[in-house]
Amino acid sequence: MDASSSSSSPEFDYLFKLLLIGDSGVGKSTLLLSFTSDTFEDLSPTIGVDFKVKYVTIGGKKLKLAIWDTAGQERFRTLTSSYYRGAQGIIMVYDVTRRETFTNLSDIWAKEIDLYSTNQDCIKMLVGNKVDKESERVVSKKEGVNFAREYGCLYTECSAKTRVNVEQCFEELVMKILETPSLLAEGSSGLRKNIFKQKPPQSDASSSGCCSW
Repeated sequence: MDASSSSSSPEFDYLFKLLLIGDSGVGKSTLLLSFTSDTFEDLSPTIGVDFKVKYVTIGGKKLKLAIWDTAGQERFRTLTSSYYRGAQGIIMVYDVTRRETFTNLSDIWAKEIDLYSTNQDCIKMLVGNKVDKESERVVSKKEGVNFAREYGCLYTECSAKTRVNVEQCFEELVMKILETPSLLAEGSSGLRKNIFKQKPPQSDASSSGCCSW
């Protein structure tokens, strides 16, 4: 059975959908690239949505992470709203050297999560990026901690450029998802075969034609 029907035994235990959100230029794409390919690049702004897959083993489980990187610019906001659907983890990123990117977390992004997230137990993580520019910092770590406490988020600071805390950021988020039974049930490999398809499975097709993954 093993050799002949490899398709029936998946290469991972769980498939989790993670979403990166935050203002344009805070380093979401760079953070994702740093995590998935161990490199750093100054990237141009994301148009719409980008998407990468990373296989990891955490807590003894083989995981397939489908990580969606959304555009921060206002004009793409409606385009990305449907991508919140089914996400087990949402990473809110701000730039510690630009205060407006931190202020917009509560003014814009936290409101979007309330509006669009379909998982009540979805794990949220707050990430202060660009700590390699410590001399330019305008948002203190204490402010980040207080925000995370108020909004019920995990919290870390990292540098996508030097890779400080990048892996820990994703690992901590995933560990928390693994500890949440409802999210674990959703991520079991048998239920999420259609995560990469733009159309939902036939059974839901009538209910949500517009909301692609």
